[in-house]
Amino acid sequence: MKLSINNGRVIDPKSGIDAIMDVCVAAGKIVAIGAAPNGFQANREINANGLVVCPGLVDLSARLREPGFEYKATLESEMEAAVAGGITSLACSPDTDPPLDEPGLVEMLKHRARSLNQAHVYPIGALTQGLKGERLTEMAELRDAGCVAFGQSEIPLTSIRVMMHAMQYASTFGFGVWLRPQDASLANGGVAHDGEVATRLGLPAISVCAETVALSNIILMARETGARVHLCRISSAEGVAMVRAARQQGLPITCDVAVNHMHLTEMDIGFFDSNCHLIPPLRGLSDRNALRTALLDGTIDAICSDHTPVDEDAKLLPFGEAEAGATGLELLLPLTLKWAAEMKIPLTTALAKVTAEPARILGVDAGYLSPGAAADLCIFDPDQYWKVEAAALKSQGKNTPFLGMELQGRVKYTLVNGHIVHQG
Repeated sequence: MKLSINNGRVIDPKSGIDAIMDVCVAAGKIVAIGAAPNGFQANREINANGLVVCPGLVDLSARLREPGFEYKATLESEMEAAVAGGITSLACSPDTDPPLDEPGLVEMLKHRARSLNQAHVYPIGALTQGLKGERLTEMAELRDAGCVAFGQSEIPLTSIRVMMHAMQYASTFGFGVWLRPQDASLANGGVAHDGEVATRLGLPAISVCAETVALSNIILMARETGARVHLCRISSAEGVAMVRAARQQGLPITCDVAVNHMHLTEMDIGFFDSNCHLIPPLRGLSDRNALRTALLDGTIDAICSDHTPVDEDAKLLPFGEAEAGATGLELLLPLTLKWAAEMKIPLTTALAKVTAEPARILGVDAGYLSPGAAADLCIFDPDQYWKVEAAALKSQGKNTPFLGMELQGRVKYTLVNGHIVHQG
């Protein structure tokens, strides 16, 4: 199908484009930005007047819950949520049941995702067998099956020796190692930031040093092995300072932050709101401000949704017993726009954090607009407000701290390989 997207504000952070122009699509590719090629006749035209046309969003952390946790969400429901949020490429974590530690499981997931003809799925393979932190997986075989990197999801590596061997192996073959820095012994049993709210509510706490101790080990091992390390969902000002220092030393470290942590603090727990039970925990105001600043100066490379759909029953339990996590695929764009508005930064700068930068970290050909590139596009109304309600979310998980809030920015069209996969 030949498609012409007319009069939109085209923004491509990678090339610096920000102008009113047309985009022409044919055979799944962008064929022109600006004037249409000679002889181009569109089968369909989209009037994008007043809308932003940008690369499809790239999300670094989405739990699709298949295989094994279909009662929380299905691949169909979460892929529909992804394209409804303008996301055309996403990385899924290995903490399924069974974990993504066998090539067959990875191939099955990739096949299922392709059959839905929606967003591109890039699996993160399990770093250790069964995510048990004891024996390394066959990373080369998993890479051949489609894994783009290797990690432990929320399950920490308790053995420094195993971590070192994993990084040595990964460094030899050029694989990326994705780790969320949290020391298991220091965080054991904790559910909230070690601050005044946890003290007042009597909740078991997770101190910042649980993050910084783990960070110290990861950074030391990265320096020793030369491995390419991605730090998942940094949460504290102290952690940010350590990452900044490591990067200034030239270590090949990248970093992301969950979009919830860009806006919320420990105070949002209120009176035991289990929707605010997140991993890592919501921290103090100074931590949130440090995360925002680190995004601007490049210490933190990207924003992710940290999409974690949870069934309703698991969130109705008392705060300390409720399952951690929040749905996020459909909120990534509006919450990124909210951050940009509050920080008074250009839209191009903000969109880079959810397009070009995460694509660079994943090492995939996505997150930019250029003739010849795949026509993965997000077309959204930056001025339209909408209310976050359970009925408004495509995801099977309705758990989010932003329920009842009005957010600005609504996706109108999502294109994947030139096909309209969502129209709002």
